[in-house]
Amino acid sequence: MNAMVKRRVHVAAAAIINEDGRKVLIARRPSNVDHGGLWEFPGGKLAPYETGLEGLKRELHEELGVEIQRAQPLIRVHHEYPEKHILLDVWQVHAFAGEPFGREGQAVRWVPMDELAGYPFPAANLPILRAVMLPTEYLITGEEDDEARFEASLTRALVEDGVRMVQLRAKLLDEGAYLARAERALALCREHGARLLLNGDPERLERIDADGIHLTSERLMKLERRPIAEEKWLSASTHDSRQLAQAGLIGCDFVTLSPLRTTPSHPEVAPLGWHDFQQLVERAAMPVFALGGMTRFDANHARAVGAQGIASIRDFWK
Repeated sequence: MNAMVKRRVHVAAAAIINEDGRKVLIARRPSNVDHGGLWEFPGGKLAPYETGLEGLKRELHEELGVEIQRAQPLIRVHHEYPEKHILLDVWQVHAFAGEPFGREGQAVRWVPMDELAGYPFPAANLPILRAVMLPTEYLITGEEDDEARFEASLTRALVEDGVRMVQLRAKLLDEGAYLARAERALALCREHGARLLLNGDPERLERIDADGIHLTSERLMKLERRPIAEEKWLSASTHDSRQLAQAGLIGCDFVTLSPLRTTPSHPEVAPLGWHDFQQLVERAAMPVFALGGMTRFDANHARAVGAQGIASIRDFWK
């Protein structure tokens, strides 16, 4: 007997951001539908032959009484339920006309980004929560043997470039020197409202109370479960579909996927290119940053093919 073919449902959803970029609009699902009473990002099912953006414009007008003026792709989420396969086509709305209200009687609420985790959402919305709370730029620090130059470079990235998420990568330092640098980097990040992730052994969080851990691909593939607490951010380096699947299995919050282009540091590694990158991102279970030869000029292209944004050393580290 053939296995049951699941019903496929394509849904457009919106992360509507307020003017200062600190709050997002969420809506409560009616009590008489699936997942009733839970919160969600506004949107709905696409009509036949609608694109994601077309369907979203219609749904937001019908549900909230607003007109989209500026939006860009945020994330596409595939989620399996016992009886159906859901594709959530999520857009980040930066500008709209009208004051949103529940035209269908649903509760709507502007929620600060850092309070989203306190609201119950359907499981399919969890990758969207991560994407909404993450920035679009991920700085990976360069190798630097002079502490004054390191602090100057990090300060410039935080102050002048507005970087809000940093991975402390320093493979040439011994453990003591790395932890000492991490303490200084954490103080700078806290001062400027940025998150700091440590690269390496998750046990480093027991010594430095940073915001999370970034795993190498080798360390990622050896793990059987998430190695740190849920309230910390967990990211990992990935290069192929097998590593992306492993990142989803252990509960990574986001990943980097590389190399998109040939890089001076690894000229022997064949680049993914935009097409293969997009194919891998489409099935990822979490937000993905494009890494490998990326600059800020690539940010919009990366978002258009499904990336959270770009990760870079050279473009941010001067």
